[in-house]
Amino acid sequence: MFDIVSADAIREGRATDAYFDRTVEALAAADRDPHVVAEVTADQFPTGEFELLAGLKDAAHLLEGLPVDADALPEGTLFDGGPVMRIEGTYTDFARYETALLGFLSHASGVATNALRARRAAPDSSLLSFGARHVHPSIATMVERSALIAGFDGFSHVAAGEQLGRDASGTMPHALVICFGPGEQEAAWRAFDEASPPETPRIALCDTYTDETDESLRAARAITDLDGVRLDTTGSRRGDFRHIVREVRWKLDEEGFDDLDVFLSGGLGPAELRELRDVADGFGVGGYVSNADPVDFALDIVERESEPAAKRGKLPGVKSVYRTADGRHEVRPVDEAAPDGAEDLMEPLVRDGEVIREFDVDAAADRAAEDAELVGFGAEDE
Repeated sequence: MFDIVSADAIREGRATDAYFDRTVEALAAADRDPHVVAEVTADQFPTGEFELLAGLKDAAHLLEGLPVDADALPEGTLFDGGPVMRIEGTYTDFARYETALLGFLSHASGVATNALRARRAAPDSSLLSFGARHVHPSIATMVERSALIAGFDGFSHVAAGEQLGRDASGTMPHALVICFGPGEQEAAWRAFDEASPPETPRIALCDTYTDETDESLRAARAITDLDGVRLDTTGSRRGDFRHIVREVRWKLDEEGFDDLDVFLSGGLGPAELRELRDVADGFGVGGYVSNADPVDFALDIVERESEPAAKRGKLPGVKSVYRTADGRHEVRPVDEAAPDGAEDLMEPLVRDGEVIREFDVDAAADRAAEDAELVGFGAEDE
């Protein structure tokens, strides 16, 4: 009914590129199927441009039940070169899974990286992921989970919340206010207040028909237990958005509503968050996160029958990846000694088809925050 590749197709290796089917058939006909080690890499050498690893849970479960071993960096690690994952086994046992594996890692890591840029731009603000409407609904959970790994406080998508075991956040759209009509904003806000469960924050959307200051004050007077206001002004009407927000804050404080928070949404990215973070309490970030470019991962054989092997332009041999004490990323041959005081980032992930790692979103978010501070991620944007 929908243009969605099923979970069964992914699990069975049918979510693949056709040439992998041809390769498996050709190797079978030639009675050749070597034992190999393959690595997933975006950049072979450290570049200083860090990206955030996400999507590892899905990648691990894709390999579950296959007769392979796999190691990987911890989810939530910032990396800038070298492998993020390696797989060892008979080649045709995992060949057909390369397409889906790279998709799981590439897309989620791109989303998580942009989400971390937003998080670092407004470190003390409440951040919610509002971007599910910009992507195919089948990947909404990936978007919201990747945002959480980057340190977002919540997200808006209901079904994603059900899968992740977390409540979705959200208040009201302009459509609710428009359904009541001009001059009936108070009726719309009260309807929302009366129909919402007690645990739902009372945040009124205040820019539908009149200016933001007018509607914010009217909402504050209309709803006794109002928690805050949200401004989602269309770009064509926004003008100096910072000035608008400051005026709203000033007027609310002047009338004794200094306990109300001001939230902003609508086309916001790191530059806007840095500009507005001192005049707003929180932000909804949409397309900047959900529409992020995927990380360009590739999977390459680096060892064949225990001997180094690689295509031209790729580095042969199994590698180790380290985080040095000063935050640098270092890649070395696996049999070479580690740098003094460095952390070995490659950890066991799958052993003989059994996933042996836990995937905790909060732990990944803590790791991302620590790594970002260590390597100065986002500092170049200040």
